[in-house]
Amino acid sequence: MLHFAKWTKIVIVLTCVLGVIFSLPNLIPAATLDKLPSWLPKHQVNLGLDLRGGSHLLLEVDYAKALHDLLENVVDNARTALRKANLGYTGLDVKDDTVVVQLRDYDKLKQEGREAEIQKLFRDLDPELVSTISDTGLVTLRYSETALTARRRAAVDQSIEIVRRRIDETGVREPTIEREGQDRILVQLPGIDNPEHVKAILGQTAKMTFQLVDTNTSVEEAQHGHLPPGDEILPAAEGRRPGQPSAYVVQKRVMVSGDTLVDAQPTFQNNEPVVSFKFDAAGGRRFAEATEKNVGRPFAIVLDNKVISAPVIREPILGGSGVISGSFTVQSATDLALLLRAGALPAPIVFLEERTVGPGLGADSIRAGTTACFVGVALVVVFMVLFYGLFGIFADIALFFNLAIMLAALSLLGATLTLPGIAGIALTMGMAVDANVLIYERIREELRSGRSMLSSLDAGFKRAFGTIVDSHVTTLVAGALLYELGSGPVKGFAVTLSIGVLTSLFSAILVTRLQIVSWLQRFRPKVIPL
Repeated sequence: MLHFAKWTKIVIVLTCVLGVIFSLPNLIPAATLDKLPSWLPKHQVNLGLDLRGGSHLLLEVDYAKALHDLLENVVDNARTALRKANLGYTGLDVKDDTVVVQLRDYDKLKQEGREAEIQKLFRDLDPELVSTISDTGLVTLRYSETALTARRRAAVDQSIEIVRRRIDETGVREPTIEREGQDRILVQLPGIDNPEHVKAILGQTAKMTFQLVDTNTSVEEAQHGHLPPGDEILPAAEGRRPGQPSAYVVQKRVMVSGDTLVDAQPTFQNNEPVVSFKFDAAGGRRFAEATEKNVGRPFAIVLDNKVISAPVIREPILGGSGVISGSFTVQSATDLALLLRAGALPAPIVFLEERTVGPGLGADSIRAGTTACFVGVALVVVFMVLFYGLFGIFADIALFFNLAIMLAALSLLGATLTLPGIAGIALTMGMAVDANVLIYERIREELRSGRSMLSSLDAGFKRAFGTIVDSHVTTLVAGALLYELGSGPVKGFAVTLSIGVLTSLFSAILVTRLQIVSWLQRFRPKVIPL
């Protein structure tokens, strides 16, 4: 244990030097770092919400609304399939979490032997649908529990990804976006100064569709009970232009869906803010076919069940791109383009909780946490010097490199430091010297038993090594479990604790031992100052 190969010494020294170099940017203001040459290390530890200030949001995915929209789509497909098969029906509608429809003359259909055909018709609507037909011809369509569970999980996963894209588009650095429970999403946004704007962006489903306007029925007739089957009344978006209707009668059938958009950008047309969009190949083809077949008819551009505009198709639009105009401001056009680029949420989201942490409170937390760390480290340094003399100084030097390497690792990994993370750093400082205490006390025991100086040093490191590794590995396992099962600040604590365990092993076993060996080789003492 007292012998070091030359390459081992180089690796230990180089690691310590690099730890100091990569931890230094944390002591320099960001504005100063930006002025330094690009080849210098500039990574800093990211500050979490409780240290930097910002907004904490808890969202819930409204899967019931998504399921209702899915069943409405089943209704539309079933209506088309029943008409193609020349099957009479009544009462086709969504009821709770099922689709129901009454087949006419079901006894006659059974006599004609069309039961298998009817079963196949409903089975082809969606393989995951379970259909039951009563003796009277009442058909009930529902999704199985397995299918509903899988779709709910997929909806939450997709919502997390889209929320992440929207947050990234706003330029917020180091957000925390993660699942909490079955259908909730935790969002932490450090350093934002306009949480209401972010909430407005996250709160929109941004489901865009292109649907034909039914010009054969007025809104007044539809509101008085003359709404044709397959149509719906949609309100106009807020801030409509003078002369624009307050509502439209549109066909439920979607010509083209916004999920085929590949790009959307704010721009200007006739000195007014507009949003230009572009479809992918499949969407462009469907859009071209829809506009080619409906020249002269108005079509509605619908966003979250509100009509933004309803231009008339003057000629086929074959380029796979177009422009959305309306009563946009520059900001609203920018926000709409952002939402379309990020994609539509599969289900609406509800804000369950909101907390805002001011930067002043975060600064107070940093000061308090830093003070606690410095006081703790100072007490540890004094304790080691008083109890172990020169060897205590060796332990304190190793403690300094331990802290530097830990900060360097946090910076390079892009970890987010929270208030519990600072507690994790303070804890690992104590654990680092704890290993030195075990080694030193073991050396003392060997000296009392009559061993020689070199034999005592060698035995102290060898016999304490197993105990140190066991204690650090168990702590590392606890940190891994905290990271896997915890969330938010708990994960921050787990990260700093785990990194601190690894760096304290390095500093206590290698850095301290290298100092002692170097001291022995240089001064060749007769006794150990313990």
